[in-house]
Order: sequence, then C-alpha cells, then structure tokens
Amino acid sequence: MPRFAANVTMLFTELPFLDRFQAAAQAGFKAVEFLFPYEFEIAQLQDRIGAAGLQVVLHNLPAGNWAAGERGIATDPARTGEFQDGVGRAITYAKALACPQMNCLAGIPRAGVEDATLRHTLVENIRFAAHALDGAGLRLVVEPVNTRDIPGFYVSKTAQALSILDDVGIAAVKLQYDIYHAQIMEGNLLPTIEAQLARIGHIQIADNPGRHEPGTGEINYPFVFSRLDALGYDGWIGCEYKPSAAGFGWLRPYVAEPAA
Repeated sequence: MPRFAANVTMLFTELPFLDRFQAAAQAGFKAVEFLFPYEFEIAQLQDRIGAAGLQVVLHNLPAGNWAAGERGIATDPARTGEFQDGVGRAITYAKALACPQMNCLAGIPRAGVEDATLRHTLVENIRFAAHALDGAGLRLVVEPVNTRDIPGFYVSKTAQALSILDDVGIAAVKLQYDIYHAQIMEGNLLPTIEAQLARIGHIQIADNPGRHEPGTGEINYPFVFSRLDALGYDGWIGCEYKPSAAGFGWLRPYVAEPAA
C-alpha cells in the first residue's frame, strides 16, 4: 500500500503554516514534508508536529533567497561557503525533527558561468552535503525540476541527474523523482521508475496539467501506485500539488478514515 506524505508548503495554504500539521493529520496523512523549516523555531515545529502525531520525511537544504526567485545555490562557485553553512543548519533542523533525508535543489545558474564550472561546483557541493549528512545518519536526494515552471533550472531530466550523481560517486545519494516534473520533461514514467528504482530515494506527485491532485490530469495514478507496490517501493510519496476543489477524495482508498 502506498504511503503518502502531505507537502504542507503546498497543501492547506488557507491556514498559517504551523496550523497545517493538524490539518494534514485530520485529512488522514501520517507523514509530512515541506520545502523549508528555517523561518520557524525548532521548538515550535516540534510542538505542532508532535501534537499532530506526524512523521517528517523530507525537507530541502537552504536554497538562497526564495522570495527573490532563487531556487538553489548549489551551482554557484561564489556561494560555496553559504551552501556549506546551509548544510550545517539543515542537519540541525533535520535531527531535531527526526527527518531522515533532505533534498538539494541545484537552482538556476548565475549568468556568465561556464557549464563545466557549474557542474563541477554542483558535484562538489553534493559530495560535501552527502558526507556531512551521512555523518549525521541522514540521506541526501537530488531532484530534477521542469523548466516550464522554473525556466533555466540546472537539473531538469532524470538522465542528467543520474549522470551528476555518477560523478559524485557516493551510492547513498539518491534521486528524488517527482512524477509531475518528469511527465513534463520526458514522460516514460513507469519504465524510468522500473529501471532506476534502486537509485530513487523519494517520490513526489502532482497531476499534469495544472499541478493539481491525482485524477485531475493525464497521469493514470491508480496504475502508477499499483506498479510502485508491485515493484516493492516502500518509501513515502510526497503530495506536492496545488489542491483543487476536488479535495482529498483520491486519497481515500489508501488511508484510514480521517479523524473527526
């Protein structure tokens, strides 16, 4: 049976962030993920997550100034120190929140930097983060992101991401496979998952077009979920979508009845 984690950065946005954990539990989720925890005190997050009885399964490394449009700094050779400091901060939060893995967003490269330098910087930063996380008992994943929603994002396809991870040379670093991004950039979803399952550390979902919940677009999610079960995928599936008026009906076959 698939296990679903609510991405509370994108779900329950009618509520203040700290109130979304209880809403996720009431909707039937047992776990959550989110983009970034860093604007909140650790104790605040621990209290709300603990009160809701939830497990945190993923958050991102710091990714620069998100509000200003930055989507990661891992390719920028001028910001290596900032990246490394961010890894340390992320580990502090992850350990306190019992979050087992973090995602590294490559980001949109700074103009004027040669591709060889961008790739080398990214590989070295991933390697640094992987060693630091491993020393803390945590795991790193790296996510390709579609260039329709985020033009210029440096890592946008599965093969490219895996090639970069080959250069990193640390088997513990896994791929974060977001089915929505992959559908836009390359399709071929299940053959890719079947071929690369051993290298996939986390899966995320949204339907296409619209980035709404399963059942609102072209992806046959019941078939995808059944194949993930058949393949033996036992990780969490992050629900990183923009909800429509359809609500959480799609989730009902996969979870216990939500709390009243």
